[in-house]
Amino acid sequence: MKTHDVRTFKSAEPLAREDQLAWKFAQVATDPVAVDDDVTEMIGNRVIDNAAVAAASVARGPVRSARAQALGHPIGRDSRNQGGAIFGLDSDTRVSPEWAAWANSVAVRELDFHDTFLAADYSHPGDNIPPVLAVAQAMGKDGAALVRGLATGYEIQVDLVKGVCLHEHKIDHIAHLGPSAAAGIGTLLGLSTEITFQAIQQALHTTTTTRQSRKGEISTWKAYAPAFAGKMAIEAVDRAMRGEGAPSPAWEGEDGFIAWLLSGSGHVYHVPLPEKGESKRAILDTYTKEYSAEYQSQALIDLARRMGPKIGDLSKVKSILIKTSHHTHYVIGTGANDPQKMDPKASRETLDHSIMYIFAVALEDGGWHHVNSYAPERAQRPETVKLWHKIETVEDPRWTERYHAPGQDKAFGGQVVVTLEDGTVIEDELAIADAHPLGARPFSRTQYIEKFRTLAEGIIEQREQNRFLDLVERLPNLTADEVGQLNFTVSAEKLGADAPAGIF
Repeated sequence: MKTHDVRTFKSAEPLAREDQLAWKFAQVATDPVAVDDDVTEMIGNRVIDNAAVAAASVARGPVRSARAQALGHPIGRDSRNQGGAIFGLDSDTRVSPEWAAWANSVAVRELDFHDTFLAADYSHPGDNIPPVLAVAQAMGKDGAALVRGLATGYEIQVDLVKGVCLHEHKIDHIAHLGPSAAAGIGTLLGLSTEITFQAIQQALHTTTTTRQSRKGEISTWKAYAPAFAGKMAIEAVDRAMRGEGAPSPAWEGEDGFIAWLLSGSGHVYHVPLPEKGESKRAILDTYTKEYSAEYQSQALIDLARRMGPKIGDLSKVKSILIKTSHHTHYVIGTGANDPQKMDPKASRETLDHSIMYIFAVALEDGGWHHVNSYAPERAQRPETVKLWHKIETVEDPRWTERYHAPGQDKAFGGQVVVTLEDGTVIEDELAIADAHPLGARPFSRTQYIEKFRTLAEGIIEQREQNRFLDLVERLPNLTADEVGQLNFTVSAEKLGADAPAGIF
C-alpha cells in the first residue's frame, strides 16, 4: 500500500492528471491484478449477507416504493443492455440497471443489517454490490468480472473511509460510495483509465449530500441514500462512456470538494491505495452485523446480553453510564443532543441510532430482533422507557483512541457502569462485537448462510434458497447467464401490498 497526500490546488498551480486522486483511483480500478481466494470467499459472503437482509425487508414500505419506481423503467426491446433483476421478482423481469440497483439497494439498506467499515468516517461497503451486480446483469458479465468489480468497489470505499473524514463537516458518507461504485463498475466493464477517471469524479460531484439524513427525525431516506449514490454512479459511468467529462480535479480543485466542503485549502488528507500489481484486499478489513442496529451498538448489545443476568432486577437500576468513543457518543449517544433519541414514538430509523434505547431493550430481552425490537409497542413499554431514560453516554479518550487504532487494537465498544438503587456498582466492558473477525464468535461462510436462512425463513422457499446459495458457492465461475440469475424470487403475497402511486 502507498499513502497519497491529497490537498487543494489553486487553478494556477500545476496538478498533473496523473497526480489527481480520481486518476489514482482509476488506475487501481484498471489494474488487472488477480483477486485473492480469501477475498473472493468474502465477496461471496457479502453477496449472501445482502440477499439475507433484502429478503427480510422485501415487503416493507420503502422497499415496495423503490421496487414500484424501478418497475416503471422496464428494458425496451431495442435496449443495448439486458437490464438488471429485482430482489423478490422473477429474474426474467428486468429493468434499466440504475433502477434495479435503486430497488435492490433500498432492500439491502432498509434494516441497517449488512456490512460496515468504520475508520476516519463511516461506511457500509456492501452498498457497492447492488449497482455493480445490476450492471453485470445488464451487460452480460460473468462471475469472474463481477468479483473483480466488487473487489475494486470495496477497495476504493475502504481506502477513502480510512483517509477522508466526511462526518465532521456534516457530509453524508455516500460521498465515498458514489466514487467507489463507479470505480467498481469501471473494473467490471474493463473500461479505460480515462473513462473510469471521469466517471469517478462525476459520481463524487453528484452524490455529495448532508448528514441530516441521519440526524434528528431520521426518515426512510436513510435507506434510499446509498441507493441514490449507486444509481448516480451507474449514470456517471454511462455518461463517461459516451465521452462526457466531469468537474476536475474533483477533490483537489480550488472550488472543489476539499476546499469548500471538507477541511479547506490548508488541509492535507492521507489516502492509502494499493500499488500497481498489488492485490485489492480491503474487503477483509470490513465486518458484518449480527444484529439489525447501527454498528457501534453491536458490541454493546453483546455486553447487555452478558450484563443482564448480573444486574438481575432491572427496576432496581438507578443509572447506567456508557463510556465510549467520540463517534458513538456524538452519533448514537446522548452527545448527539437529539431529543428524538429518547422519544418512545420515534421512527425505527431514529431508534436504530439511539444506543440508549438499544441497550435498554437488549438488557431486558437478552438479545435483539430485527423487527420485534423496533415495534412501537416494544418502544413504548413503560418499564422500557423508564430504564431507557436512565442511560447516558460519555466520551472516554481511551475508547476514542481505540476507535482509530490500527489492526487488532481497533475497537467499537465501551465500558458500562450500572449503579443500583442500593449503591451497588456493576461494571463490564467489551471492545468488539462477538461476530467481528477478532471477536468471540467471528462470522464465516457458515454464519452467513445461517443468517440468510434465518431471515429468509417464511419468505423465500427452501428450493429457491438452495438455488441462490449454490450460485454463490460458484461465484467466480458463473457464466453471464448465471450472474443474471443471482437473485431470489418470492411469491406475490410475500411482496406486501402495492406501493402508493407516484409519477412512474
